Amino acid sequence: MTNRSLTYRTIRRPWTAAVPLLAGAALLTGCQGTGGWLSDAPPSPADAVRVHPDDGAHGVPADHRIEVRVPDGRLERVEVTRAGDTGSEPVPGRLTSDGRGWRSAGTPLALASRYTVEAVALDGHGRRTARHTTFTTYVPEHRIVGFFRPEHRSTVGTGMIVSFDFNRPVRDRAAVERAVTVTARPEVTVAPHWFGDRRLDFRPRAPWRPGTEVTMALRLRDVRAAPGVYGIQHKTVRFRIGRDRTSVVDATAHTLTVRSAGRPVATLPVTAGDQDNPTYNGRMVILERHPMTRMDGGTVGFGGEYDIPDVPHALRLTTSGTFLHGNYWASRNTFGVANTSHGCIGLRDEQGGSPDTPAGWFYRTSLIGDLVEVIRSPEATVAPDNGLGGWNMPWRAWLRGSAAG
Repeated sequence: MTNRSLTYRTIRRPWTAAVPLLAGAALLTGCQGTGGWLSDAPPSPADAVRVHPDDGAHGVPADHRIEVRVPDGRLERVEVTRAGDTGSEPVPGRLTSDGRGWRSAGTPLALASRYTVEAVALDGHGRRTARHTTFTTYVPEHRIVGFFRPEHRSTVGTGMIVSFDFNRPVRDRAAVERAVTVTARPEVTVAPHWFGDRRLDFRPRAPWRPGTEVTMALRLRDVRAAPGVYGIQHKTVRFRIGRDRTSVVDATAHTLTVRSAGRPVATLPVTAGDQDNPTYNGRMVILERHPMTRMDGGTVGFGGEYDIPDVPHALRLTTSGTFLHGNYWASRNTFGVANTSHGCIGLRDEQGGSPDTPAGWFYRTSLIGDLVEVIRSPEATVAPDNGLGGWNMPWRAWLRGSAAG
């Protein structure tokens, strides 16, 4: 491997939670690492770890089984989850006797839900590869569901933005907006903003105060969202704002400064996007945490240039594919000195992911919802609808995105 870091950019949207509440969703990731695996290249991600239903599948019937299979080697770990009324709920399953397969067991799949599959396998050469897939189950005809984040009873960072991704276009946005309320204790104004006809976000004027208790009241049942289309959700979702922590990446200085309650607690050397593929500027929010994931250039238009099957300590910052992740293939003198990636931010790590490296420490101490701001990069500011980039939109412009006024 050469010492280049990783990212990928794609327009697919891996939103989390639904009703019933669901786990975080993600797509197969791709990231920059020139040279790939050369002649010892592993099989494609879909062949290395085969998952059924397919990644991104919609309308999966309740009687389907979830299956994971590897043609070579063995499965090291399989975790399948759906977010339920008490938070993320594990889906039971069993490994086959040869260790190459896993199949869900027990009750049928829940309708109008999103499922997440996390699998790690060892192939016949002893190489570790990870796969992360999601799918959604059948939503009854003429019904609309809002898949949302964050999860019920979760603790999140001060940058968390409540976000709904609807399974069908919303024509009467004002009616749907009035049926969803987001309130906080201590009290603070929380305003809605529509991005198109399928996405509705809520945020306060400034990042949340630590310790704030937030309540989402979903009263969408039988609300007319479009001609002949009605909501089915009637739930109350609560989450808590954790400690105050933000991180600032200076792309010119090649540093990441971590601040707790406004005070610097650590400065870590990084490698960010190179001159041809600079990292986005602006404020981003940690969307997902993956102890290990696969990043394959073939999934995002980079051909066979790279395929990293075991990227450790991966934190997603945008839906288009910017990650802050561990990097074990770069030489130590890359970090803090040079920007070598296609837009991701790399921290020094070891293969397999070590908790004692900068990447391991940052991952272990991070929360979904933490803010990460990038400064002094030649790239444009990240778009407000790319991940939870709404903090880059001025408050007055945010308020104009309400359909109900």
